[in-house]
Amino acid sequence: MKRILNTVGAAAMAFAMTTGANAEDPVKIGILHSLSGTMAISETSLRDVVLMATDEINAKGGVLGKQIKPIVVDPASDWPLFAEKAKELITKHEVAVTFGCWTSVSRKSCLPVFEEYNQLLFYPVQYEGEEQSLNVFYTGASPNQQLIPAAQYAMDELGCKKFYLLGTDYVFPRTANKVLKAFLLSKGVPSENIMEEYTPFHHQDYQTIIGKVKKFAIGGDACVLSTINGDSNVPFYKEFANQGLTADDCPIVAFSVAEDELRAMDVPPLVGHLAAWNYFQSIKSRSNKTFVKNFKKYCAANNLPGGNDRVTDDPIEAAYFGVYVWAAAVEKCGSFDVDKVREAVYGLEFEAPGGAKKMHESNQHTLKPVYIGEIKKNGQFKIVWETEGLVVPESYSSYLHTDGKFPAPTGGPKKTAL
Repeated sequence: MKRILNTVGAAAMAFAMTTGANAEDPVKIGILHSLSGTMAISETSLRDVVLMATDEINAKGGVLGKQIKPIVVDPASDWPLFAEKAKELITKHEVAVTFGCWTSVSRKSCLPVFEEYNQLLFYPVQYEGEEQSLNVFYTGASPNQQLIPAAQYAMDELGCKKFYLLGTDYVFPRTANKVLKAFLLSKGVPSENIMEEYTPFHHQDYQTIIGKVKKFAIGGDACVLSTINGDSNVPFYKEFANQGLTADDCPIVAFSVAEDELRAMDVPPLVGHLAAWNYFQSIKSRSNKTFVKNFKKYCAANNLPGGNDRVTDDPIEAAYFGVYVWAAAVEKCGSFDVDKVREAVYGLEFEAPGGAKKMHESNQHTLKPVYIGEIKKNGQFKIVWETEGLVVPESYSSYLHTDGKFPAPTGGPKKTAL
C-alpha cells in the first residue's frame, strides 16, 4: 500500500503544479454503508476505514492534484433505500465513484442505478457470485475464494460428513448454499446429510433451531456452515453455547463473522469455531501491523466508538484497498472518466495490508489468498490453513454451470445525461 500511496502522491503533486485553479476543486466520492439498522454492526467500520484511506491519500496530495471529498449517506439497512441513496450520490452530488454495500440484496438493489448511469461501485464483501457487472469491482471473495475452500477444509481436516447450512433469508445465503450443496453432492455427500434452513434479518430466537442442530450433530461428524448476517449472529452463537454445544461437538464455519462482529459477542464460549476469509488481523507482516495500528489510531483520534480498541477484518481491508485501487487507476489513466478508470483497474497489482493482491484482467474481481481461522479467547483468529499464493476468482461457479456456459457481463459504457 505504501508503494501505491507514494505513486499517487508523487503524481498528484506533479499534476497540481500544472493545473492551477482546477486543482482546488475537490473530487467527490460516495460512501454507501448502513450506519443504522441490523447491518450497522458490520458496515459502520467500512465507512470509517474508507474515510481513513481518503485522509491518507489527501495528506499525500490527493488524486490528480485534487483533494477527495467523501459524501456519506446512510441507507439504514433498508434495501430499497440503497437504490435511492445511490442515485442521490450520482445525480445530486455527482460523485466520481462509490464505495459501499454489504449484503447482496443491497448491492442488487442499487446495481441498476450504477448501470443506468454508468458509474462505478467498489463492493468490499465476500458474496455468492453469479454476477459480473462492468459497473462493479468486487474486492471481496467469490465462492471459489471462500465457500468451496472452507467446505473442503471441513471434510479434509475436521472429518465432517454432515453439513447444516444455516443462513439469513436473502440472496447471498440462498445462492451460496446452492453452490455449497452442489459442491458437497459432487464430493459424494448424500443429500440426507445436508440440512438447509433460513431465518429473517434481525432474527433473535435460535432456541428451536439450535435444538435441531444438536439433534443433527448426534454421533459427531457434523458442522454448521453459517451464512447468518448482521446482529443475528449474537443470539445465534449465544444460544449455541447455552445448549452446551462446542466446537468439538459441532464446529461452526462462518462466512460472515469476523473480528469486528466478535466485538459484540461473549467470545470465550466461541473458542474453536472457525471462519473463512481472505484476511485476518492476525496476519504477521510489517504492513499489516502498520495498518492495524493506524486504524486504531484513526478511530481514537476521531472519537469513533471503540476508539483504540477497534479491530480490522476482511471487509475492512477490502474496503480500504478499494479506495487505493481506484486512486491508482485514476492516476494511471490520468482521468476520472469511468470507462478509462475501469480499463486502468484491470490487471492492477498492488500491496494491500494483508499482502500482495491483483485485480483480475477482465472479470471485475480480485485475486486473493484464502485463510481459515480459528476463534481465540481474545476475539482474534489463529490461522490454521491457507492457500499457496493468490486464488483466481470465478464470477460464476463451475458447480452451478456444469455446461461451462456463463452469462455475459452486464452494464458498461452507456452515456446517460444527469
